[in-house]
Amino acid sequence: MTAPAAAGGLAAVNVPAARPPAEARTALRRFSFNQATAKHWPLAEVVAGCVAAGVPGIGLWREPVAEYGLARSAALVRDAGLTVTSLCRGGFFTADDWRDENLRAIDEAAALGTTELVLVSGGLPAGSRDIDGARARVADAIAELAPHARAAGVRLAIEPLHPMFSADRCVIATLGQALDIAERFDPGVVGVVVDAYHVWWDDTVYAQIARAGDRIAAFQVCDWVTPLPEGVLLGRALPGEGCIELRRLREAVDAAGYSGPVEVEVFNAEAWARPGHEVLAASVDGYLRHVV
Repeated sequence: MTAPAAAGGLAAVNVPAARPPAEARTALRRFSFNQATAKHWPLAEVVAGCVAAGVPGIGLWREPVAEYGLARSAALVRDAGLTVTSLCRGGFFTADDWRDENLRAIDEAAALGTTELVLVSGGLPAGSRDIDGARARVADAIAELAPHARAAGVRLAIEPLHPMFSADRCVIATLGQALDIAERFDPGVVGVVVDAYHVWWDDTVYAQIARAGDRIAAFQVCDWVTPLPEGVLLGRALPGEGCIELRRLREAVDAAGYSGPVEVEVFNAEAWARPGHEVLAASVDGYLRHVV
């Protein structure tokens, strides 16, 4: 059998009709599969795979959405009954066109039906060593975007990245730094992302999670393995394959009042080389064993 027809291409993808047992569906009620985890799996097949596996949520990225078409993507996930838990990404405020690009990203998030737009701030401006000034510019940029985000019903979700990415990707390196900016705004307009890969090492992270409270806009899980691959950006592993206390982090965000989706988001060349349905199954298994 195949999954029910859906606009935008889902009908063309054959998927099993079987569903997991009722108890597994209950355990998966917060699970979301970030499509970056199976980077080379076409969007329509990702959606079909999630439907077949009983997965209720999906995290989307702007580039594959644009490739498939924004309106088609929105129809695809809507007709499949999936919740878009986040859109990656806005930010990169050092780019010349950062304002227009982020306004477009906000509109795309609204069109896809998600309330959360993940922001990766960008690193130091070319030739600069002024990291304090770079962080101040992130706050100024978010202030400029906040009115448009509020009007669109989209929350700007500041994601801190591990300090090793400060120079070129993200000068916001801790959850505390993200909150220092977010707390200047309504929590419904600007929040923060708790991404296990980027915050697990921080000895203040549990205090900062408690501080965040209703500003937690997204919770993302993966694992940290050693040795890191040559391209450290691809050092994320599936839940349970590394050293992060994922369940402890999940319990902490829950205790802070977060009851939203838990996204598995992995950047890993070995995972990307596997068939998408295998990566999804392994993500579900790792989530059930090590996160819930």
